[in-house]
Amino acid sequence: MLRQNVIDLGWIERALWLALEPRAEEEEPHVIEDFEYHRPVLQREVLGLLKPKPGLLIVDGTCGGGGHTEALLQSGADVLALDQDPDAVRHVSEQLAHFGRRLIVRQANFRHATTVLDELGLGTIGGGVLLDLGVSSRQLENAQRGFSFVQNGPLDMRMDPRTKLTAAKIVNEYGEEELTRLFRELGEEPAARRIASLIVKMRRTSPFRETLPLARAIEKLVGRHGRHHPATQVFQALRMEVNDELGALEDGLRVFTTRLDRGARIAVITFHSLEDRIVKNFFRDRSREWLDKPEWPAPQRNPDYDLKLITPKPVEPTEEERRTNPRSRSAKLRVAEKT
Repeated sequence: MLRQNVIDLGWIERALWLALEPRAEEEEPHVIEDFEYHRPVLQREVLGLLKPKPGLLIVDGTCGGGGHTEALLQSGADVLALDQDPDAVRHVSEQLAHFGRRLIVRQANFRHATTVLDELGLGTIGGGVLLDLGVSSRQLENAQRGFSFVQNGPLDMRMDPRTKLTAAKIVNEYGEEELTRLFRELGEEPAARRIASLIVKMRRTSPFRETLPLARAIEKLVGRHGRHHPATQVFQALRMEVNDELGALEDGLRVFTTRLDRGARIAVITFHSLEDRIVKNFFRDRSREWLDKPEWPAPQRNPDYDLKLITPKPVEPTEEERRTNPRSRSAKLRVAEKT
């Protein structure tokens, strides 16, 4: 859980928004109670590139609904499934309990994988690592999690409820310049300054506590243009800030690369340009054996050289998958191997 260089909050989110249009200003959308996880994206490509083998451990750092986890287990690999969302941990633990000791599930942000591996006495990872980034359909559908701009709920957006920073705290306490930077950099929102200015003005008399008042204020300011909800990019930026998603990705890439056995692979699925750029640059920088600069008398060996690129260009979904699984439309898969 990309779309023209910004994250698409999901086909379910857009479908719900369209289905609810038009509505009276004071009317709240019907709350969906039967929450489901999306189908795993690029599953065939992940299995083909990770090459799971019986008896080897693969870490699924974002197990979510367990789709990739189950496929890896079915291939014969053992799996350590991590997720910072307690709902995902419960779901995977229950749904895949029949795999017994071949599956270990832990609630943890993948940036803290070192702690989990150490607690389990696992020195290295022999099979590989998978990170499927973004927000899940289940999180979007549950209004109480605060990710949705079409269903009312608390301005929360924490994937891990144990953390302290919420979207409400950001919206009500960040300064105008901080909000502008946030919306511009993480949301790539053209109206970032106007939206930040509006938020600061409105919160003086009535702090934002719920999702719909914020979404409607943005919609009133920016206006509707096609099917793209005007609050999409602001909500994206808030979610990424609350969960420090880019920082976690940078940490996770370093942690997992260090713990991989030689020949094991790391696969990352991204959904927008900011994430993909981090993965692309990390894999590139760690796969250069030699470094050279004009001021150097000779090339020097790269001290960080420990990866080999498996996918020089990202793997993208087939047209068939894009039709049958709309969430996959902007997915990009990059894979590297430990040398």
